Amino acid sequence: MAAEPAGEGPVVEPVRTARLELVSMTVPIMEALASGDLEAAAREIGAAVPAWLPAQLDDFLQYRLAQLAVDPSIRGWLGRAMVLEEKPGQRRVIGSVGFHGPPDEAGRLEIGYSVDPEFRRRGYAIEAVRAMLDWASKRYGVGRFLASVAPDNEPSLGLIRQLGFRRVGEQLDPIDGLEYVFEATWPPG
Repeated sequence: MAAEPAGEGPVVEPVRTARLELVSMTVPIMEALASGDLEAAAREIGAAVPAWLPAQLDDFLQYRLAQLAVDPSIRGWLGRAMVLEEKPGQRRVIGSVGFHGPPDEAGRLEIGYSVDPEFRRRGYAIEAVRAMLDWASKRYGVGRFLASVAPDNEPSLGLIRQLGFRRVGEQLDPIDGLEYVFEATWPPG
């Protein structure tokens, strides 16, 4: 990866799917979202940002900004805005997807995602998650992935099962409470 201006870490190219552009959240994007400045975030992302996004991502933003202050080089692994071009020139953020950090000591990445309720049940989440797993697998040779899901989040449980994730345990997340932990190899088969 090429270098970005000081403090920003590596250049992170968007990941493209059939319907989405997965835009890496830079420090300025995260800072704008954390401060509730939707206009600044929209300028940085290049798409309209929904009013619900800063509150939805609050814990993520605080945690990731602290991580990036210590090590800007990890930004490529972290959150990306799911950008949908509804009509030519009309782009909007409909969710987020990304990993919880670089690969762990076992070489695994944990995926996370969220889609605006207005855009759920249309396949955007599975499209974005599949693209991120492909990106990490093809570009960096990562073949093992984790996902943690609340036991009552049936849509998310269904999504990860479709991608071949198998339950390997559970954990108590300090923010989200009880979560089932799943693991998958990628590409499947």
